[in-house]
Amino acid sequence: MKRTQQSAFANPVPIGAVTVLVLLVAVFLAYNANEGLPFVPTRELKVDIANGSELVAGNDVREGGYLIGLVSSLKPVTMENGQVGAQLTLKLNKAYGQVPIDSTVSIQPRSVLGLKYLDLHKGTSSHMFADGATLPESRTDVPVQFDDVFKMFDAKTRGAVQEDLDGFGDTLAARGSALNDTIASLPALFGHLEPVARYLSDPTTDLTWLFTGLNSFMGAVAPVAQVNAELFGKMATTFGAIDRKPPDLKATISESPSTLQVSTRSLAAQQPLLTDLTTFGQYMTPATKSLEVALPVLNPALEQGTQVLGRTPALNARLQETMQALQTLSAAPGTNVGLNALVDTVQTLNPMVRYLGPFQTVCNDWNYWWTYLSEHLSEATAFGFAQRAMLMTTNVTQSNNVGQQGATAPANGGSFDSPLRGNEYLHGEVYGAAVDNEGNADCETGQRGYPLKLNHYDPQGRNLDTDAHTPGDQGATFSGRAHVPAAETFTRTPETGPVTPSVPGNN
Repeated sequence: MKRTQQSAFANPVPIGAVTVLVLLVAVFLAYNANEGLPFVPTRELKVDIANGSELVAGNDVREGGYLIGLVSSLKPVTMENGQVGAQLTLKLNKAYGQVPIDSTVSIQPRSVLGLKYLDLHKGTSSHMFADGATLPESRTDVPVQFDDVFKMFDAKTRGAVQEDLDGFGDTLAARGSALNDTIASLPALFGHLEPVARYLSDPTTDLTWLFTGLNSFMGAVAPVAQVNAELFGKMATTFGAIDRKPPDLKATISESPSTLQVSTRSLAAQQPLLTDLTTFGQYMTPATKSLEVALPVLNPALEQGTQVLGRTPALNARLQETMQALQTLSAAPGTNVGLNALVDTVQTLNPMVRYLGPFQTVCNDWNYWWTYLSEHLSEATAFGFAQRAMLMTTNVTQSNNVGQQGATAPANGGSFDSPLRGNEYLHGEVYGAAVDNEGNADCETGQRGYPLKLNHYDPQGRNLDTDAHTPGDQGATFSGRAHVPAAETFTRTPETGPVTPSVPGNN
């Protein structure tokens, strides 16, 4: 009795495996649609800067808020003036384009917690930096950073600031609605603040002179800072005593002239502090000008933000259960194991997707496979539809044919009296490419016949077809595209598994 061979599609195991694989590839592609595909081509630009300002490798490189690359490394270098600075190595996305030689960079804070990013302003010159070139220190700017401002306080003051922030946090806790109401009123405040900032940034206001005077004042106060701190601590006791005995106040006033003379000498001693404050005011001038430009942009954002923040309390209430579920998931013993396995899976899938991606994005093979599958199962029978099949017959009179057991050589003819009037030849290309090395469409599968001879490394020169690829580009399929999509990384041959021999001019 003839045993009927069961179709592979009747077994749920391979169907389930294929479904899981498709889901993994779909999740991977969806993830990279937001995060950017791996192996994005980059170009290198080095930047000499006087002060690295605590930049670290991995910090963003942005232009106008748009992420265009990252800082890959930093190292100390000696500048032309003999001072030690920093040299940054940037990796810029090639899709961003080349960088003109009159471009400038500056280090900007990304948050008050100390995170920085490199802000690149593209110039207008027609001359561009070559790959690996160095942008000179004269085209860089390091404005005053938050950490530079905080460094002017001693350890005791910094501790007090931390306690203040802790108190502010307790003050704002559980007051989300009140904070929302405050933010809702901020656009009106900034509307009044804009003309104030414009007035302060006007050169005729002479705000720099004010800071110069304050700098001189602070410079004079600096040598007696400890004395002034103790003075404020004792003033409470003094005022309490004056309040209890008004007659004593009269006596104190009578002694004021001599006291003023002592104060005059004290102010003269505070001159260095005021000088330092003048320098600080000069550093703050660019920041004040930037505020004038930023306010018109911030006002609409705050107006839109108030509408969103008004709905956040209800959203936060609904998110509570979600956050609890996430907390439970993060505490589960298997979560870290699953995440590590997911990382390994993505690393395994990366080279496969680089090779298989063009078969879909360029040749549309996935859709063709389903189209042909419906035709493959279209043979009408008395019970429905069956699988179409064709009996393949080998040339039995030819030695080393494709159906022979124990063949000792490739099928390359070998019989001149074949009853089928034809000899068999080996057609065994290892891979059918989707693109060439430049990403142009080369959809070989199903679009070309078998060459008479494509056997570069055969010393006998037999009529075999064993090279990995057919020379030249076969072009796109009917519904394909001429080139891989922008930003898609690809490889013509698999990056894992057996390596095919390199054929000159036909890799």
